[in-house]
Amino acid sequence: MLAPGFADPVHDAQATFRAVMDALARPGLPRPLTPGLNPPVPLTPELAAVALALTDADTPVWLDAGLAAEPAVATYLRFHTGAPLTEDPAGAAFALVSDPARCPPLAAFAPGTPAYPDTSTTLVLACAAITDGEGLSLTGPGIRGTVRVAPAPLPEGFVAQRAENHAGFPLGVDLILTTPGRVAGLPRSTTVTEG
Repeated sequence: MLAPGFADPVHDAQATFRAVMDALARPGLPRPLTPGLNPPVPLTPELAAVALALTDADTPVWLDAGLAAEPAVATYLRFHTGAPLTEDPAGAAFALVSDPARCPPLAAFAPGTPAYPDTSTTLVLACAAITDGEGLSLTGPGIRGTVRVAPAPLPEGFVAQRAENHAGFPLGVDLILTTPGRVAGLPRSTTVTEG
């Protein structure tokens, strides 16, 4: 049986959209996200909420190996969003990552083009935790001074990958980090260093 989507599709999608936009506007500061979803595992409620709110028939979605291995995940996403699934990370508008430690290199995803930087991939990572403190130091637009945050797990060499991603600005991928009940943003404009 197919798991239901949002109980109130309009209101819940708007609330999720607002939480994600707030998170991207204030990088590294987690925002509440309580979608009330029970999608097929390993798709977390937060990954599902972002997909339901931001994807549609015009936004190809790439699934990491854990999500792609579970047919119920593809069925759920296709039914509730209409988004086509792609096996090519560079062809995805959104990438859903249930295991950030095994995420492909950020350079494998679409950085956009000079004429259309908005055609880049947005990666949505399901972190186990996002805590304040040592880990990453964030500076840039939307941040007063420095924000220190410690999302975990992260891909190996994440800071170096982010530096390479940031160097191509305005091209580059954006990241949405989720954890149970919260969402945080790491847009391409943010400088990330070891905290």
